[in-house]
Amino acid sequence: MFSEKANNIESLIPVAKKLVQHFPENRVFAFYGKMGAGKTTFIQAVCKILGSEDNVTSPTFALINEYTTDKLNSIFHFDFYRIKDIEEAFDLGYEDYLYSGSYCLIEWPEMIETILPENIVKVRIEVSGNGLRNISAKIV
Repeated sequence: MFSEKANNIESLIPVAKKLVQHFPENRVFAFYGKMGAGKTTFIQAVCKILGSEDNVTSPTFALINEYTTDKLNSIFHFDFYRIKDIEEAFDLGYEDYLYSGSYCLIEWPEMIETILPENIVKVRIEVSGNGLRNISAKIV
């Protein structure tokens, strides 16, 4: 089990580094949290730790963004908030991405939970008083 606190945006980078180091073999991370919890902001920190200097934004309407690392590896960032049904994930070819061996960072995985693979890292971001973020993760 992984558990860290982030007091501010600057503290997300060391937390992201610890998360990636805690799960060195895992490539699929599902980010859970309420609207405004900071999922996209934390994913920006994770992408930076993985070596991407790309502009990381939520793929709210595109459903998926691809970023490149300094070693020319791909990072796939999904946002399933707006999908209408599970078929949209199939049409996107989600399996090709999730089983590619590349990092896959998923916002709103609740929308496709029934088709997520086993042994993914479930990351929960909860906001407590004064904007403190509690970030916990485990393999499910």
